[in-house]
Amino acid sequence: MNRRAVALLTVFLLVVAAVPAAGATGAALRVLSFNIHSGVGTDGRLDLARTTRVITDSRAEVVGLQEVDVHWSARSGYADQAGELARRTGMHLFFAPIYDRDPEPGRAERRRYGVAVLSRFPIRETANHTITRLSTVDSAPMGPLPGFAEAELEVHGRALRFFVTHLDHRPDPAVRTAQVGEMLRVLGPGVLAGDLNAGPAAPELRPLFDRLPPTGVDGATFPADAPDRRLDYVLSSLAPVATRIPDEPVTSDHRPVLATVRLP
Repeated sequence: MNRRAVALLTVFLLVVAAVPAAGATGAALRVLSFNIHSGVGTDGRLDLARTTRVITDSRAEVVGLQEVDVHWSARSGYADQAGELARRTGMHLFFAPIYDRDPEPGRAERRRYGVAVLSRFPIRETANHTITRLSTVDSAPMGPLPGFAEAELEVHGRALRFFVTHLDHRPDPAVRTAQVGEMLRVLGPGVLAGDLNAGPAAPELRPLFDRLPPTGVDGATFPADAPDRRLDYVLSSLAPVATRIPDEPVTSDHRPVLATVRLP
């Protein structure tokens, strides 16, 4: 091999070595948190196609959804919303019910309502953790119920823990305070998408934010048609790159939150 060929080969090898491999550190990850309000918009219309559009338009790779119906009731046409959204977006699914009820008379499907994970990446392991809840469908007193979702994703060959939650909506912070304490026993490094039902200055959220900082707190998410408060967040132990609230005033009663974080 002559000197010129050796020189060209050396340059080629240096260039190849400098090109990042798939899954190299520092890749960006797009995460969406969206309370879909069972597919019902601020105009009172049930339209899961609109919900699908918000997800696909965001180009999010990992999505945390709240208020998802699975054969729940007539309000959502008894549809399997989690399965339908996974099918329409082509994403992997983990559905974590808060409530799991017997079928209504004349129907065969169990009625379920909760949160969901959609992911472009494989879902390797899942857990549906219980936290304190004051039920919105039973007259039972406060107690533990599931619906705090955890999914281990394989992102570019590495494990990423992704959590989805929906905290209590009542003005009294007592239930949220208990929920945050219970979540902290489970949470580790990773990403959380949640409707936390409290503003960024709420004292009950401070321990949660200390564990997983918000990617951003500017901007309001509720009510969607005239937002005046922030209830929805993406929290992450990964470095934030950008966070924005897509202009979606009709699709749900909440606006989504789209965050970009940097993989380690």
